[in-house]
Amino acid sequence: MEQDDPGGDATRSPEGPAAPSGVTTSFYRRFVGPLLLQDEGADAERLSQLTLATLAQVSLRRDWPLVRDTLQGLAAELQVRDARLEQTLFGCRFSNPLGLAAGFDKNGVAAGVWDRFGFGFAELGTVTWQAQAGNPRPRLFRLAAERAALNRMGFNNDGAQAVRRTLERQALPPPGRRPAVLGLNIGKSRSASLELAPDDYASSLALLAPLADYAVINVSSPNTPGLRDLQEESQLRRLVERLRRLPACPPLLVKIAPDLEDDAIDAIARLAYEEGLAGVIAVNTSQHRLGLEERRLAGSGLTLAEEAGGLSGRPLRPRALEVLRRLRATAGPALPLIGVGGIDSAEAAWERIAAGASLVQVYTGWIYEGPALVPQILQGLLRQLDHHGLRTIGEAVGCGQPWA
Repeated sequence: MEQDDPGGDATRSPEGPAAPSGVTTSFYRRFVGPLLLQDEGADAERLSQLTLATLAQVSLRRDWPLVRDTLQGLAAELQVRDARLEQTLFGCRFSNPLGLAAGFDKNGVAAGVWDRFGFGFAELGTVTWQAQAGNPRPRLFRLAAERAALNRMGFNNDGAQAVRRTLERQALPPPGRRPAVLGLNIGKSRSASLELAPDDYASSLALLAPLADYAVINVSSPNTPGLRDLQEESQLRRLVERLRRLPACPPLLVKIAPDLEDDAIDAIARLAYEEGLAGVIAVNTSQHRLGLEERRLAGSGLTLAEEAGGLSGRPLRPRALEVLRRLRATAGPALPLIGVGGIDSAEAAWERIAAGASLVQVYTGWIYEGPALVPQILQGLLRQLDHHGLRTIGEAVGCGQPWA
């Protein structure tokens, strides 16, 4: 719910890259995957919590001999190492362009092991200054047939001070010397007014900046009342200016909603350029129901039109691509973009990169497809580079070449 060998030599079937085989992927396909093929059954949030509780202990003990050996086996199964996938963006060296999106590891408990899952980067959070329980349960729903999810978590997290302690306990290498880049996604505490939002964000970022390779200003979650008002140009500019005054501020990106009108997308692209933002992440979950208004949720009995929350997964793919293309057209080629939303295959990842994303992130697709999705995507990207005669993934960004 991120190889030494498996990357370059797998043969390609008519359906796409061959699925990696190994203990982890076999276990997931046999035991976890079937739980996710129906809306009802195992609670989605409890499954995530159980997974993270296990990974938290693994991350803390990753240098213990038995744990280290297990993680090395995991890395051999899931990592794809190839110099053609490497990039340097906003001062960060990415071993590959595929990352874990914010929302899964909210408190950074598994920060020390995401590289073993094959990810080039992982985004932790969303973290707020105040610890928050989030919205009442149930608040996470599977839509298995559509490979989608609805969530209204509400920035549930332990708060910035606790997250800092959690990260420090894991004894992570310093920024710039990690096997996977680590971003920190920062949000507004529910108790903070819009007027006081810049100081609320600044409190979190000032505390966590020394631990972050980059930071993300989350102004686009649909599950905190009033938060999306901060996407308005004057509000966002005030917020960015406040954060950039912090000492040793890490590279700053902003994450936007898929539901913005074109003129608002254009305004954010201009603001990012004018304020020197490191990049834009497109997109968060959607308040629109994307043709699924009458789809009924097993967890509540209500239709999607009746339920609050943000929709993620495969139905979001077309709109996420539209927003990314609009950003690229307005911002030009210099501003790094990160594409997220509905990426659950190598084809979807290539589509986003060819449209102008330097990096891509997965979450819902990774939950449904399992750990094998990471090497499948990276192997697929390498095959596209070969097919189109491109030397590096950087050359593929914005190339406009179709999936072949």
